[in-house]
Amino acid sequence: MELEQPRGALYGAGARTELLSLHPGEIQARQFDLVSAGTLPVDRLVTDAAADDYDALLLPGGTVNPDTMRIDPAAVAFVREFVTTGRSVAAICHGPWMLLAADAVRGRRIASWPSLQNDLRNAGAEWVDEEVVVDGQFTTSRSPADLPAFCAAIIEQFAAAHVAGAP
Repeated sequence: MELEQPRGALYGAGARTELLSLHPGEIQARQFDLVSAGTLPVDRLVTDAAADDYDALLLPGGTVNPDTMRIDPAAVAFVREFVTTGRSVAAICHGPWMLLAADAVRGRRIASWPSLQNDLRNAGAEWVDEEVVVDGQFTTSRSPADLPAFCAAIIEQFAAAHVAGAP
């Protein structure tokens, strides 16, 4: 749900999205990490993607996905490269693990699932227990319960970034 609800909101606002993965084919969707929620087709491999190809980046949560991605050098390099562009990045729940792995949270206000708070603080972030936090290029939220506010915030942030970056 932390991928599909924001992605659906972005589609509804007229955005195009691509699902990046470590492996081709399909990914197994999960609800609350335990319940199978079908599969989703992969659009492109992380190793074939470049930050300059995208206007914004969405890092969904769940536990398994970000935990797997944060130990993959290509995925971390992609996120690090994207962050250096200054473009909008949104992360929910455990999604900020990718920002931690990319060494991108120092000096930032970040919301996340509560179990990440010590990691974020140790990496120099100010962890906050808020529904949605916008700090510069980052929009973060705590959990699936925050999805309505998170979706509204990323639509606003991504649209503003797209307009600002338009020729």
